[in-house]
Amino acid sequence: MFFTIFLGMVSFLFLLHCSIKYRRITRILEVLPGPKAYPIIGNLLHFQEKNEKLFKTFYVMDQKHYPTYKIWTFFITTVVLLHPKDIEVLMRSPKHITKSVFYKFLKPWLSTGLITSTGPKWQHRRKILTPTFHFNILKHFVVTLNEEARYLVSSMKEQGKGNPIIQNLEELITEHTLNAICETAMGTSLQGNGELEFKYRKAVHAMLGIVLHRSLRPWYFFDTIFALSPKGRLQEELLQTLHGFTNKIIAERKSFHEETKGKYLKCLEEIDENIGFSDGYDKNYKNPMHKKKLAMLDLLIAASWNGNQIDDEGIREEVDTFMFAGHDTTATALVFLLSLIAKHKDVQERIREEVNSIMNQENYQMTMSELQGFSYLERCIKESLRLYPSVHFVSRYLTEDMQLNKFLIPAGTNVRVNIFHLHRNPEFWPNPDVFDPDRFLPENISKRNAYCYIPFSAGLRNCIGQKYAMFEIKLMVAHILHNFYLEPVEDLDDIKLMGNIILRPATPLRVKFIPIKS
Repeated sequence: MFFTIFLGMVSFLFLLHCSIKYRRITRILEVLPGPKAYPIIGNLLHFQEKNEKLFKTFYVMDQKHYPTYKIWTFFITTVVLLHPKDIEVLMRSPKHITKSVFYKFLKPWLSTGLITSTGPKWQHRRKILTPTFHFNILKHFVVTLNEEARYLVSSMKEQGKGNPIIQNLEELITEHTLNAICETAMGTSLQGNGELEFKYRKAVHAMLGIVLHRSLRPWYFFDTIFALSPKGRLQEELLQTLHGFTNKIIAERKSFHEETKGKYLKCLEEIDENIGFSDGYDKNYKNPMHKKKLAMLDLLIAASWNGNQIDDEGIREEVDTFMFAGHDTTATALVFLLSLIAKHKDVQERIREEVNSIMNQENYQMTMSELQGFSYLERCIKESLRLYPSVHFVSRYLTEDMQLNKFLIPAGTNVRVNIFHLHRNPEFWPNPDVFDPDRFLPENISKRNAYCYIPFSAGLRNCIGQKYAMFEIKLMVAHILHNFYLEPVEDLDDIKLMGNIILRPATPLRVKFIPIKS
């Protein structure tokens, strides 16, 4: 009996091994290098580490197997692209827009919103949402972003009472980027809702950790098995917080439009110099949370009421997506940028001079025109995003074969672009670990392949909110440096990085804010 069971197990494993080894994907990709793999489980053991160590593991692999290599486990194969010419082939193709299988672990939270959807659904949603970031609407968003930046500064001044204060940057910045996206994209203020937004931010971080944990353990690919695990039970609790938060915002917004019979949604029918999301609200309306500009959420509600272009589930998908992507990535970018500015005093003074040229004027107005004139600050932001891209990788699933310069990548393969390594490739970035904003002078940009630098991804699936993010970062930095000198507490070079979906420091980054005496 025992021998029969043993023989059956051996036969099963042998057939499993053969079905993996001799399938089309494995045969075509046999020519690609990669880390040592074991039969059946492939590279599984390389990634059974804590989150803090995984980022380093990937980085070492990138360096060792540059410019193209494969990793695999069971029937899931990923090809890693590190050279801009190969990345360009992927990003420019309208065929390869499907996100990789690993994005399925975001779906319990984001369902099939703009980040995770593909095909006609993604195209339809992108078309609905693109007007949110129209140039003339961004001009009105800048007003709200200014208000939030002033609120950040006044909060720190009140806390310090004229004395220097040390701040954990992530805790400080995420509070204000979350409120900014709620005010501009959702039309709702979180001021006075500290406990609610704190629980949401904490749930976001925990959920991202679960997504990474699950994506590296194939036995958790099965929803039933994962649901029985401790992480699965924790995910259910987190989803109640995450979805409860966004459902509350949607319900309040819908209620407002129902009470006012949708008359303010008519502002969405025209977008020009005079009519935008900022017009049309009754200043005497009782609820102060609704005395705000029309927002992205209003666009979705209007689409729902106008021909059923999107249903209630679809609205929640996109609100969940934008709430997450619109605050966490921008916050992380600001955390690293402010740390770099604190470290480099000469850079800090030059930015301060640039922003003060506007902000020292009497009755100054920080409009889009002024923000676009902050050319040195913009170069600093771009250089910070080169060193510390908030989204440090993107991943696609090939539904058709893709021919690179040297290799054929077959359909059914996941393709990962490691942006962090791409941005520090010494072949294209001399002294890649050095912070040098002049890399982004026009004459230096023109010398590089455009796909050497993709902090907002590229091609059809580039970040829809990248202009919004740049304006928000500029405003936050301008207001902070106009009011404070910054000094580092931790040395940024000594901080380990942790990369799940969003790149972040493994330990807190703190900065000392010293008030500038007026």
